[in-house]
Amino acid sequence: MRTIFFLPLLVALCASNAIERKHKPKLDWWQTTIFYQIYPRSFADSDGDGIGDLNGITSKLGYIKEIGVGAIWLSPMFQSPMYDFGYDISDFYAVHDEYGTMEDFEALIARAEQVGIKVVLDLVPNHSSNESEWFQKALQGDEKYYNYYVWEDGVIDEDGNMQPPNNWLSHFHDSAWEYKEEVGKYYLHQFVVGQPDLNYRNPDVVEEMNNVVRFWIEKGVAGFRVDAVNCLFEVDKNLWGGKYPDEPLSGALGVALNDHDSLEHIFTKDQNETYYVVYDWRDILDEYKAKDGLTRVMMTEVYAKIQDVVKYYGEGDREGAQIPFNFDLITDVDGSSSANDIKRAIDKFLTYKPVDKDANWVIGNHDNNRVASRYHPELVDGLNMIILLLPGVGVTYMGEELGLVDGYVSWEDTVDPAGCNPNDPINYEKWSRDPERTPFQWSAEKNAGFSTADKTWLPVAEGYETLNVEVQRAAERSHLKVYKALAALRQEDVFRYGRYESLALNQDVLAFRRWYSHKIYIVVVNTKDSDYVLDLTYFEDVEDDLAVVLSSIESEKKEGDKFKANAVPIAGYEALVLRKK
Repeated sequence: MRTIFFLPLLVALCASNAIERKHKPKLDWWQTTIFYQIYPRSFADSDGDGIGDLNGITSKLGYIKEIGVGAIWLSPMFQSPMYDFGYDISDFYAVHDEYGTMEDFEALIARAEQVGIKVVLDLVPNHSSNESEWFQKALQGDEKYYNYYVWEDGVIDEDGNMQPPNNWLSHFHDSAWEYKEEVGKYYLHQFVVGQPDLNYRNPDVVEEMNNVVRFWIEKGVAGFRVDAVNCLFEVDKNLWGGKYPDEPLSGALGVALNDHDSLEHIFTKDQNETYYVVYDWRDILDEYKAKDGLTRVMMTEVYAKIQDVVKYYGEGDREGAQIPFNFDLITDVDGSSSANDIKRAIDKFLTYKPVDKDANWVIGNHDNNRVASRYHPELVDGLNMIILLLPGVGVTYMGEELGLVDGYVSWEDTVDPAGCNPNDPINYEKWSRDPERTPFQWSAEKNAGFSTADKTWLPVAEGYETLNVEVQRAAERSHLKVYKALAALRQEDVFRYGRYESLALNQDVLAFRRWYSHKIYIVVVNTKDSDYVLDLTYFEDVEDDLAVVLSSIESEKKEGDKFKANAVPIAGYEALVLRKK
């Protein structure tokens, strides 16, 4: 009877596994690569002017390939007066002259294609520069371009003085409205004064931005990261008697009344029309795929409720962004958070995203303090394990593979409008994004090998002599080498196709299991400076011995070391990748 019972079961299991291996889902290029964000101004300076440029990026593509990255995303490199360092675009169809020429960009695209790296650009559709031809023509009375922007009459207060139309505030403090005598009206700028909002209720604006998308695709880019996309639309004032309504107070504690966070932005963000513009852009990307077979990717930057973020994936038969950025590991947790908090942040996105869409993991960018500073320097390897070995797309901000920390930038050297606009020399660091934008650290040479200039656009971070690419390449163990090993490991079937579950083993230790076709890996990250002996048999099918595949650089464990699954020792801040034997 035993033979009769077990043999069919064994055959069924073998058949099932054969089917699983044979029918692996076909994955597109963007689903298996790592996206690496480059802030062009700070990556590599090829001409000695203290400012990074396109030729500098081209010269470092070998490094990008070396670390296992298959796609780079460039922060804005379009023509700009640089009040907000590229996010104020004066010509959407041209390269900023400090960064090079169109020929330099074409050379970058050509070289990237040769070495197998895709290039993604930062699309900034919400606003232009006030120095753009569009805005200047609007001021000169050109009706077409006047209607490219959001204009409104001021109001006269009880003292007879002209005031802004309502209480809307800029992300960079103070009113979001600026008066222009040339037209006798206020224009809306949700960001700096030099960034007038475009009017997406005007079909001409929509088509203009569609043409920008087409232009750069035809230049060879593989997609776009779309900046501040949830700010595209304001409420339709015709639904409010022809006047834009005031936004309610947020009730946030310790926030000045001229601070963006003092208001609940129910009329200037997350308007329903926004999603359909994104879906239309996806249609354009897919038109090009139909022609040449290459998928162009769209990544959307949205700081919003998770319910709103996941709408960017699409609706019904309308496809949207493949990668609506998941910022939960930036906004919800930091170095003070428990393992339970981090598990909750991870699970939140996996819970809300559509079941048939890919997750993505972002832990740093040019707008937030660097990971090593926001969490803890000893957690760098563990955090990279999380970002690169969870199911979904991994996104790395330049320097996270090295554990770069925020640089100190004095008030005198601060250039970021978010830090400068409050005009507060004491508390400017609360708002400034300059510390996470300091130059990349290549070597112990002058200016960390970033530039030969006597002065760089931002000062190089202290300690670069020992924290740089050259040192970490030469070291027996380094964050860079751990990162490269993780990039290789994520190409295995377990991490491409495998299932996932996670546990907070205690308040300090997060662990997750990835499994596929009888292979099981366990990733363990101790988020605090306390030692533990862990019982990993709480995970199903995890018994007997576990072998170390990879460990953080301060770990005493080596590849191949074995531990009983019910008694795995872990030191403070240690991170491990283990495999079931």
